[in-house]
Amino acid sequence: MFSLIACVGKNRELGKRGELVFHFREDMKFFRDTTRGHKVVMGRKTWESLPGKLPGRENIVATRGEVEGADQTVVDIVGFIANNENTDEEIFIIGGGMIYNEFIRYAKALYLTEVDADDAEADVFFPEFDKKKYNKELIKKGAENGVTFSIVKYTLK
Repeated sequence: MFSLIACVGKNRELGKRGELVFHFREDMKFFRDTTRGHKVVMGRKTWESLPGKLPGRENIVATRGEVEGADQTVVDIVGFIANNENTDEEIFIIGGGMIYNEFIRYAKALYLTEVDADDAEADVFFPEFDKKKYNKELIKKGAENGVTFSIVKYTLK
C-alpha cells in the first residue's frame, strides 16, 4: 500500500527554490520514526535535495536518468505502481510535487503535518484531495518559533 507523507502550509505549500517551505524538529522526527524500516519513493529533485541516503530505509528514486547512491531507480512509475499497490507493505511517497501527483490516487493514507502558516513564494504544492473521502486522526499538535501545526493521518474510508 502507498502512503504519502508531507509537511504542508495552509495553501498546500511544500517547497520553494528546491527546499522545504517549513522546517520543524517535531515534524522531522515524526517523518524519521514513521518511515524508518520502510521503502521511501521520491523524485530526482527530492533525492538531490537530501544530505545523503536516508538511513534505515530503502531509498527509491523515480527518474528518467541514473542517480548515484539510491537503492533502486524507477523509470516506469506506472509499472512500479501496478507491482506494488496491492502489497501489505506500507511504501512511503516522500515527494516532490510531481511524485505526489502521480501517487495520490493510489494512496490509502496521507500523513500530513498541517502548518498554520503560508508562504506566498512557494513554487511546489501538495495535490488537492477530497477530505470527505478520508477519516482524519489527529496524531499530535505542536508549535515551533511561534508557528502552530498539527500532525494528522488521513485514512481512505
